[in-house]
Amino acid sequence: MATEIPGAEIGDRHPLALALFALTFVSGVVDAVSYLGLGRVFTANMTGNVVIVGFALGGAPGFSVLDSLVSLGFFLLGSVASGRVTRELRPKGRQFWFRRVLLAEAVLEGAAALVAATAPAVPHAVLIAVLAVALGLRNGTVRALGVPDLTTTVLTMTLTGFAADSPLAGAAGTRWSRRLGSALTMLAGAALGAALTVHTALGWPLLLAALLVAATAVLYREP
Repeated sequence: MATEIPGAEIGDRHPLALALFALTFVSGVVDAVSYLGLGRVFTANMTGNVVIVGFALGGAPGFSVLDSLVSLGFFLLGSVASGRVTRELRPKGRQFWFRRVLLAEAVLEGAAALVAATAPAVPHAVLIAVLAVALGLRNGTVRALGVPDLTTTVLTMTLTGFAADSPLAGAAGTRWSRRLGSALTMLAGAALGAALTVHTALGWPLLLAALLVAATAVLYREP
């Protein structure tokens, strides 16, 4: 097995970085589905869910404490699973470990697509739980990979770095293309996910998410 480049030294054209960009796109798709199609809840962005719980507790209409708590709880469950999987599989190499996590995510998202297509009356909480587990599993894994500014689900610190490290702030503008690319990639995924959610059946954007993650797993190869 070739020596792996540490996550902190991964360049923008490294296969791992490209895979993380693809997953960032998928996060936009999935959160568009969950927020627009499953009752104003996030399954990738947990900061949003904490805020939504606060809105609901404050009496704002149209928000569900239960669904947000389901998403938070199952996301944490997925993150716990990621920790166990990481400890078990990471010694076998990053490619082996990461590809299997992606395949697990694809299976879960595919299952959500199947349920959405064949059982439209199923409670939203079921789909929320499945998607949150998938994203928790992936998020914990991406955290362990340690590639700067490519978390795939959260952009707050990425955008902060883009501005704070820019020439306007008297800095050199390091990693500006990665940071901007991450934001634009999630924007594109959210736009496509929103269009599909609004204009087609809910299963289609979820199937797209599953296929994109599966393709990323199949194509990902360490140099």
